[in-house]
Amino acid sequence: MNISVIGTGYVGLVVGACLAETGNDVVCADVAAAKIEGLKRNVLPIYEPGLENLVERNQQDGRLVFTTDIASAIASADVLFIAVGTPPDEDGSADLQHVLSVARAVGRHMAREMVVVTKSTVPVGTAGKVAAEIGKHARFPFQMCSNPEFLKEGDAVDDFMKPDRVVLGVDDPRARDVMAEIYAPFVRTGNPIIFMDIASAEMTKYAANGMLATRISFMNEVANLCERVGANVDMVRRGIGSDSRIGSSFLFPGPGYGGSCFPKDVRALVRTAADIGLDMKVLGAVEEVNDAQKLRLAEKLRDALGDDLSGMHIAVWGLAFKPQTDDMRDAPSLTLIETLLEGGASICAHDPAAMNEARHKLGDRVSYAETNYDALTGADALVVVTDWNEYRHPDFARVKESLKRPLVIDGRNLYDPEKMQELGFSYHSMGRAGVEHLVSLRV
Repeated sequence: MNISVIGTGYVGLVVGACLAETGNDVVCADVAAAKIEGLKRNVLPIYEPGLENLVERNQQDGRLVFTTDIASAIASADVLFIAVGTPPDEDGSADLQHVLSVARAVGRHMAREMVVVTKSTVPVGTAGKVAAEIGKHARFPFQMCSNPEFLKEGDAVDDFMKPDRVVLGVDDPRARDVMAEIYAPFVRTGNPIIFMDIASAEMTKYAANGMLATRISFMNEVANLCERVGANVDMVRRGIGSDSRIGSSFLFPGPGYGGSCFPKDVRALVRTAADIGLDMKVLGAVEEVNDAQKLRLAEKLRDALGDDLSGMHIAVWGLAFKPQTDDMRDAPSLTLIETLLEGGASICAHDPAAMNEARHKLGDRVSYAETNYDALTGADALVVVTDWNEYRHPDFARVKESLKRPLVIDGRNLYDPEKMQELGFSYHSMGRAGVEHLVSLRV
């Protein structure tokens, strides 16, 4: 099948490469010429495990083509995926200008009947707006489909190739048949294709991310309470996660959620409701809790070192909002670092994938270490922000020797408090009792 994907960001690139992998002829188009030239050379604009190999193999085999010629990409398509960005406006609503711009181009340049798929995360009613824009110019019939993505950064290729479910919002039998054919190779193990009306499909994406964000904020509030009353959040998490009605996913406490989806989608859902006079109190609280949670690591540092952080040197492990990605959008590390810099501290940071992105966002206000151990030299404390695997089992003797003070603030509960106490660290984590080294930290 001839498929075109407009937009080569995180979603569009994964969609295009994975659809080419199953034998489709795929054209990925974007107006960013430098990005397209890089992709032609297999230079990816994002870090995503497994994606580079897919792009290289399918380009080599001729199934995947990158271009800046939007018009030709549209004209060649039997199915066209719109996968451009929907950044939040100042009021939190999704900005649809890029989506609607593509829709106008589709109407002008389509050369045959096609199915148009909104893959970008868009509010309820967007497919109707897209159809209206296409219809102003279209000379051929077309059908609409809403196909929200459920791709976890760091696992996006597996998520697409082996999905838990595929959600397809359609209102036309032809669109249903065409999309079922496209996705048939990905659901051979029996995971469902769920067909529904277009509005429900558009809502499903926001509702899913809203629920996951709610679980995270809820567990972070539980963790904060555990610290106050002497409970252990690890035990609480296991206790409630074993309940089949709750499950264990997204119950790990931390420094707050970030990334390209949860913050944006929670705000957009709240705004969508507000526009029709509905106050979504739960999601409003979810966002409020998350904003406060991002300050917890700095608060823990001040509890250990004192309110005045001027002259303090802090090592930070982890800059991306989660492991296996270089994405720092709304990352907790940014809130931590900005707070520490405002307090007069200096920062040396390390991340396995996000160093270039960090330099772009933070510039030379922060120093960057080649290895995680290099970041420790002379530091008054280590703060673990992102749970990369290489941070899980460090050489603690080397860590202690490098630090000026044996202080570790663990935002991901990677280490065992009893072991850290035995090793002579002052150690503070999320939702668990802290342990203090016998020597005062306030030197």
